[in-house]
Amino acid sequence: MRPSKNSQSRHAAILARLKENGRATVDELAALFVTTPQTIRKDLSYLADEGLVMRFHGGASLLAGTEYTRFSVRQQIAKDEKETIGRAVAEMVPDNTAVMINSGTTTAAVARHLQGHTGLKIVTDSVSVANEIRDFPGVEVMVPGGVVRASDGAILGEVAVDFIRQFRSDVAVIGAAAIAQDGALLDYDLREASLVRAIVENARHVILAADSSKYDRMASVCIGHLSQVRTLVTDRRCPQELRALCVAHGVGLVEA
Repeated sequence: MRPSKNSQSRHAAILARLKENGRATVDELAALFVTTPQTIRKDLSYLADEGLVMRFHGGASLLAGTEYTRFSVRQQIAKDEKETIGRAVAEMVPDNTAVMINSGTTTAAVARHLQGHTGLKIVTDSVSVANEIRDFPGVEVMVPGGVVRASDGAILGEVAVDFIRQFRSDVAVIGAAAIAQDGALLDYDLREASLVRAIVENARHVILAADSSKYDRMASVCIGHLSQVRTLVTDRRCPQELRALCVAHGVGLVEA
């Protein structure tokens, strides 16, 4: 049934709130909109059914695959899962290795957990990631030139792509805004897609770091396909359909 005009306005306001803060509780939203928790639960159920939010006990969060939000907000979406995934991926990276890491909140979690490694040469297209890991002992960090995206510090453009193509890495760690039902890896920025393709083409072992909420989301630009990935590291809520895709394409699956 189509929601009333009042409900539609509240749904829009709830989404705007989540885009600012990443997540919200039922009680917080009920107080904000001067309504009952039962009404807010119905609103969140409707938005979840529409694929716009992810429910958790007592509230909801904005799905990372709905659109680009501020980096600081995206960091809060599935935060615990991203940290767990980041730790698991970092443990897979051996010392004395050349690594490429693309921009993203989950890949940033991987980079943070590389502290303690030695002999790493890391190429990243993110000034945010580079700044966070630049003083790790035993880590050398390189970044390309290009245009810096204001929302998250990603470095984009042909200059950046050409820079990436000069390297051959042992390991590449990439993220995606969404994973489609057919295994397509999706993003919102065409410039980002070109850069990720260059990273994938020039790495021996490609690791996709993505929490389970990314599956069956939609975004406008294809950056690659799951079949190009050797290992997917996700959380323990991995959908059965995504497990089946990994088996079909010979992709190793780690549920951290």
